[in-house]
Amino acid sequence: MHILLIEDDLDLGRALQSALKVEGLTSEWLRRAVDAPATVDARTIDCVLLDLTLPDGSGFDLLARWRALGEQVPIIVITARSAVEDRLAGLDGGADDFVIKPFATAELMSRIRAVLRRSARQASERWVLGELVVEPRRHAVQRGGVPLDLSPREFQLLLELAREPGVVVSKSLLSQRLDPLGEPMDFAAIEVHVSNLRRKIGAELIRTVRGVGYLLQA
Repeated sequence: MHILLIEDDLDLGRALQSALKVEGLTSEWLRRAVDAPATVDARTIDCVLLDLTLPDGSGFDLLARWRALGEQVPIIVITARSAVEDRLAGLDGGADDFVIKPFATAELMSRIRAVLRRSARQASERWVLGELVVEPRRHAVQRGGVPLDLSPREFQLLLELAREPGVVVSKSLLSQRLDPLGEPMDFAAIEVHVSNLRRKIGAELIRTVRGVGYLLQA
């Protein structure tokens, strides 16, 4: 899963990127409002960590712009501004959470996991999908109580399919999400990873929609 971090503090930015990597999350770090994307596409970004006080603008303006466009990506505000009116403005303006600096990194990681669970419509750290139980934080998966040994890429692929069981995920979207910081993965490589994943979790659980992509049947 991929996080967009918008934070101008060098030390904090570096620390957060390291913590995100430990969590198994990829991230892109921007330090100015002008560098922020015009839109935050939920197909390629799973969560935004947004500082309110940037050297060239306000995080409130970015939040308002994205929500006005109908963008549904979870956004967590991280800021030193602790006034009640700021918290209310952030939450009423569409932020999913509001974390005041200084904060414990472990708490922020927990809050990220919480908004990601909500966006994936899962109530706990264990995603129950029929016989499959997926634990994103532990990078663990079971079927019928039996642990399955997936490679990091296979596990990432399963997570992408498990975000919306029964919904077709296109190959083009998977090519972007499976390598968000590099060149999109070619379709032939995706087909190999899908084949390997089917062999491990059960071929009947992943259906191919010819010419489009794949869906998880759970």
